[in-house]
Amino acid sequence: MVLNDEALAPNGNTPVMLTKPERSDTVDLSDNALQVDISDALSERDKVKFTVHTKTNIREFKKQEFSVIRQHEEFVWLHDRYEENDEYAGYIIPPAPPRPDFESSREKLQKLGEGEGSMSADEFKKMKQELEAEYLATFKKTVAVHEMFLQRLVSHPVFKNDHNLHVFLEYEQDLSVRGKNRKEKIEDFWKSFTKSTDEILLSTTQKDTDDFFEKEKHFLVAFHEHLKDATYKADKMTRAHKDVADSMLKVASQLAQLSAMDVSPLEECFQKLIDYLEKSRKLESRVSSDEDLKLSDSFRYYVHETAAAKDLLYRRMRALADYEAANKALDKSRIKHKDIQAAEYAQQKACENFQVISDKARDDLRSLKSRRIITMKKSLVDLCDLEIKHAQGHITLLKSSLSLLQEE
Repeated sequence: MVLNDEALAPNGNTPVMLTKPERSDTVDLSDNALQVDISDALSERDKVKFTVHTKTNIREFKKQEFSVIRQHEEFVWLHDRYEENDEYAGYIIPPAPPRPDFESSREKLQKLGEGEGSMSADEFKKMKQELEAEYLATFKKTVAVHEMFLQRLVSHPVFKNDHNLHVFLEYEQDLSVRGKNRKEKIEDFWKSFTKSTDEILLSTTQKDTDDFFEKEKHFLVAFHEHLKDATYKADKMTRAHKDVADSMLKVASQLAQLSAMDVSPLEECFQKLIDYLEKSRKLESRVSSDEDLKLSDSFRYYVHETAAAKDLLYRRMRALADYEAANKALDKSRIKHKDIQAAEYAQQKACENFQVISDKARDDLRSLKSRRIITMKKSLVDLCDLEIKHAQGHITLLKSSLSLLQEE
């Protein structure tokens, strides 16, 4: 993705657009293929508009290639349609992308604009470039997580055929999706609280006789905690690199003021140090950005997807509890010789529901494991390559700067 010609103003009001390089028109599609990406994104003050581009040969679609404009609330709407559909109870529902949050970067830009008169033009320019880069990095991450959500859906053999997904991808008009009001948020909180309570109750009263799911439960609970801890430590590391870069900028600014106070033999030396600090700051900022994208964000995504896998296990345990309750109700009906046919039907339905969820869950949990290994391996390999590249850049920069200083 590249930044469009529009630059971000210090007050953060100017829209920012990301545009991907032009796509190749020679991509071959296999039978029933569905390819989705976010080709453009426009950030305005209170929303982000994503251009969702689709290429397919599935007959249900009217065209083979098309694009629509979507906002974050419409992504959440799509996620909720999957989560509320009982047909998908046996699958891991991909986590909804987080709400775009640019307030921190915008506040910094606004404060910078307000304090422009208290700093030199060169210092203001560098600070503005730094904050614009931070804003753009956050924007790119936002686009990436929304794109990942869609790609998880279209790559799933069942999810890709969902009617709501097709509407989301193909309907050219606004979906008229609004954010949840206060009452709906309270209802969601209550549902979450009820689910958590029921989950705790099931974990203490319901025994699972299937070793596969019992092992998966213990693994996912432990893995989820380790992932959260790893995410916290990765975020701490990236902030440390960012703090180092910010410190270099401040030191360079002070050296520039010092060299301007009086002409001395050290003036040229100071200038070379300033050049070194500026170049080193840019490298350090890239290190922070790459670690955030390749490490922290990978961990953060799998924190949410592991939570979604735990939700799947909860739905299965709830189905098992319903099945056992139906068995007890059938026994009571037979003892009382009352409503036996209805009880048998309810027991059969509960049994079928539990079996279907178990079969689907087994396959989806295995798929999650293989997908997680492949994705995390790729992210770590990419990160190692970038770390080596940045380390070599630091070494080269340090050697050249020392050579220049020795010439003095």
